[in-house]
Amino acid sequence: MRIIAQRAARSVPDFISKMGITLEETDEAVYWMEVIVESGMQSERRVAALMKEGNELVAIFVASLNTAQKHPRKNN
Repeated sequence: MRIIAQRAARSVPDFISKMGITLEETDEAVYWMEVIVESGMQSERRVAALMKEGNELVAIFVASLNTAQKHPRKNN
């Protein structure tokens, strides 16, 4: 993931941009896991833990992004 990129952000807008990319990529990874299960390539049991973790990461990234957008001056 792009966690290292967030640490290197030069400003709050840069952080928000990079966090947005991370959120999109994580959400897409969860989507593809769902496709893999629905297509029968893997059982839901086999990818359930990964999907759960992916969804938890999406929630964390959304919360972080919302905080950064609501309080941009506090994060400079």
